[in-house]
Amino acid sequence: MKRRLLIVLGPTAVGKTDYSIALAQRYGSPVISCDSRQIYREMTIGTAVPSASQLAAVKHYFIHSHTVTEPYTAGKYEIEALALIEELFSRGHETLVMAGGSGFYIDAVCRGLDDFPEADPQLRESLMERLREEGVESLRLELKRLDPESYATIDIANGQRVVRALEVCIMTGRKFSSFKTSGVKKRDFEIEKTGLIRPREELYGRIGRRVLQMVRDGLVEEAASLLPYRDCAALQTVGYKEMFGYLDYCAGREYRPPVSGQHRNDGPVTSLDRAVELIQRNTRHYAKRQLSYWGRDKSIRWLNL
Repeated sequence: MKRRLLIVLGPTAVGKTDYSIALAQRYGSPVISCDSRQIYREMTIGTAVPSASQLAAVKHYFIHSHTVTEPYTAGKYEIEALALIEELFSRGHETLVMAGGSGFYIDAVCRGLDDFPEADPQLRESLMERLREEGVESLRLELKRLDPESYATIDIANGQRVVRALEVCIMTGRKFSSFKTSGVKKRDFEIEKTGLIRPREELYGRIGRRVLQMVRDGLVEEAASLLPYRDCAALQTVGYKEMFGYLDYCAGREYRPPVSGQHRNDGPVTSLDRAVELIQRNTRHYAKRQLSYWGRDKSIRWLNL
């Protein structure tokens, strides 16, 4: 029996949800989400979780299945997603549909992850504090000195990624890149990847309209409810960080520069319009990074919607 995993990927707001649901209905499959933020039950509006009607159309997995207060990693996703995939195949499914925009999660399922050491909470907090106080540039320069290979290959604009790489270098005395030596892990099913794209201006228009809709749906209120958890890794996310800045300004709290995503020299978010503008801009930047990440993967069949 030919067992296949069809993966639908692409930049944020391109239309993955509708496309994957139609594909799942065609094959009688559920949709296995590979979105690193829709997995959190406290985050709905700002992560563009599928609507109630979309969730009712087909069974979805890894939507609102975890909490922001418990750290979740691509390594955990690899274990849990592969166990689910095997279970679904054992129930008689021949073709399964996976969809999302988190490249690291997709790689975890397709290729497997290297066995990186567990994080040191004290060192991680120290580096995160430096990231908040000094910005990512200082940490980038240190990573360049300790591990030029990682500096040249990871997304050095992403403060979280820089912190993780630097943490491993300091904790182990080895280069972060030295752990990336294992080959691709064998999977006992075929994998086919379809990447969705649109003309740039059309995609950017969809991003702009989506952000406005999020605000109408209550993004400000959702962000306010998550303020107690703002330092959790899950909430270092476009949409929430900018809203936290706006809420700080409204409450008269001291301005806290974001650790990644939004430029530190943007300054305080002094109006809702400014918050929306920053979310739209930073989401466009995120979409560009997603496309750049997948540009190296020659196995993707690209479909222009």
